Amino acid sequence: MENIVIQGGTPLVGTVESSGAKNAALPLLAAAILADGPVTLHRIPHLNDISTMTNLLAWQGAEVAYDDQNCLHIDTRKANRPEAPYEMVKTMRASSLVLGPLLVRFGQATVSLPGGCAIGARPIDLHLKGLEVMGATIEVSHGNVIAKAPHGLKGGRIVFDQVTVTGTENLMMAAVLADGETVIENAAREPEVVNLADSLRTLGAKIEGDGTDRITIQGVNSISGGDIYTIADRIETATYLAAGLITQGDVTVTDTDPRMLDAFLARVKEAGAIVETGKDWIRCASQGRLKAVNFHTMPHPGFPTDLQAQFMAMMCVAEGTSLISETIFENRFMHVQELVRMGANIQLDGHTAAVKGIKALSGAPVMATDLRASASLVLAGLAAQGETVISRVYHIDRGYERIEEKMRGLGANIERQYV
Repeated sequence: MENIVIQGGTPLVGTVESSGAKNAALPLLAAAILADGPVTLHRIPHLNDISTMTNLLAWQGAEVAYDDQNCLHIDTRKANRPEAPYEMVKTMRASSLVLGPLLVRFGQATVSLPGGCAIGARPIDLHLKGLEVMGATIEVSHGNVIAKAPHGLKGGRIVFDQVTVTGTENLMMAAVLADGETVIENAAREPEVVNLADSLRTLGAKIEGDGTDRITIQGVNSISGGDIYTIADRIETATYLAAGLITQGDVTVTDTDPRMLDAFLARVKEAGAIVETGKDWIRCASQGRLKAVNFHTMPHPGFPTDLQAQFMAMMCVAEGTSLISETIFENRFMHVQELVRMGANIQLDGHTAAVKGIKALSGAPVMATDLRASASLVLAGLAAQGETVISRVYHIDRGYERIEEKMRGLGANIERQYV
């Protein structure tokens, strides 16, 4: 078992480089299933979820190899298993991303229902309805989705009842090799969706409208191999900026894109921090204790649900009371009870948390319950007086590359403990 141990109270100061985005890299890995030649993915982070996906592709028969430049070389031409069994994907929500690519390539796919963080229901019924519109027959049996399209998928008009990022990505990939035109209405607009569309176009796909709520795909007979690039991790970027602010420090993140974080940076400015940006960098500096601000999570370009926990940690030591509403996932307040163990004053009322700021948190033993909750506990520990010990840190390894090393580079007193 591994713990993260933090001696808090040191302002974080300095510069840290952003890694490639997990939530962009995973659909790019799934997209390699579609290519009829080798694909090289650049700027791939070394994370547990990435390892799970690459192991799955290798099990399916693909050739997979890392190099020392954070590049991943994938050749799926010899892949012959259109399956994603439970034992291989039980720790990862993104396993559903292979459903569309496998189905359109092989005419069939058996994919285990996804696992991952316990932050609430993330049903894939919207994925399945979309594939049915495209001519697939779907059966859900014993925890597996069994999809068949022996005569191939055909284009259609898909209207999502609610915005779904993985659903948009899954159906966009399926549509690339489908017969005819596919239109996705109420599509997700996240930067990771745009990154996937850009990458597929590089390989020969015909896609328009990504970044808007209406994406149009003209099916092609095949797409080639080639080089594709992962965007910066906007959630990791914001987490390190928040680490600087919660400790009343001054942190700059490089190799990132400020345009992806408009909603987060607007709230940071409202809280009284200095925010400076360039083409590929962001600086956030404290001007003393933050002021409380209110926000609610929304699909992009709104405030990201993946930053709710980290921003809540900052509000725990802000001046005033912040009202935080979670509108995306119904069970994404599990970090609250752990922050309360550190002295935070938080009251829950349904999907809204009232956070009354205090001057300082106190170190305590706490437990990570999901990926972003674990990041919020790291932030709280960095700001707290005394020692914080975070258990179940395998959650954080799913989404943050070398977090202790990067935090130490900013002056944090943080280490991993093997017990």
